Amino acid sequence: MDPDIPQFDPIAYKKTTHRQWQETAAAWYRWSPTLNKWLGKTTERMLEMADITSGQYVLDIAAGAGEQSIATAKKVGVTGYVLATDISSNILAFAKQMAQQAGIDNIETKVMDGENLKLEDGTFDAVISRVGLIYFPDQQKALKEMLRVLKPGGKMAAIVYSTPERNKFFSVPVSIIRNRAKLPPPLPGQPGPFSLGAEGIIEKAFLQAGFTNLKSELVEAPLLFESAKECLRFEKESFGALHQMMSGLSGPEKEAVWKEIEIALQEFETEDGFWGPCEMLVAVGEKCVQ
Repeated sequence: MDPDIPQFDPIAYKKTTHRQWQETAAAWYRWSPTLNKWLGKTTERMLEMADITSGQYVLDIAAGAGEQSIATAKKVGVTGYVLATDISSNILAFAKQMAQQAGIDNIETKVMDGENLKLEDGTFDAVISRVGLIYFPDQQKALKEMLRVLKPGGKMAAIVYSTPERNKFFSVPVSIIRNRAKLPPPLPGQPGPFSLGAEGIIEKAFLQAGFTNLKSELVEAPLLFESAKECLRFEKESFGALHQMMSGLSGPEKEAVWKEIEIALQEFETEDGFWGPCEMLVAVGEKCVQ
């Protein structure tokens, strides 16, 4: 290891990520209708590919405000159970609130690190993670933990972004911020939105962790708003990682960056409103029946 090359610090990264989600939890909750509209189709496909059915016990990793937890709870029914976990207690409080508002009582929430699950072996019929696995510092450790808590024959299903080129609603702001803040390229091993999106990468990760019978499917999931300005507001309020990338800039510099992002996003405005290019990848693996 070259001491002159900056190294990714997973401990610092995890602390920063925890702080980001604690701070943006309320905004993420406020935007829940948008999230459900944006990711609802992909979530449904994830649950179908994971064979979620009545009576199952399902673990939701990095559950956030819990839209997909509620969709899962409805599928498993009153005889089933969903455990929604996240590192942020603030965002899980909103997940619990949303479940109560929806009249769902088969969801439990617990603060838990997906890389260190405080759960017994072979407890769940399925594990799901919607746009969460990409942000784990040690994705292999997380996947192996998910495999451990699955029953034999159980399935793990994850939703991740595909490539930057297919997700310009997000990759364009990231590129602008990286350029304006003079940030170096991501360090080797550093997690991020597109860390599992290239062809064959997530399948390789699942295989390495011990999963079998892998399947993956691309799902078009455009982000729809009335205007680029509204999309900017969504990202500005909800995407804590963008703020973290700009932490070294002054107040006026940050405002200039947001303005540049808004102008760039106007490329995706149409006569019918804003159409933000987004493509999700759904991957499923199975635990061997021993």
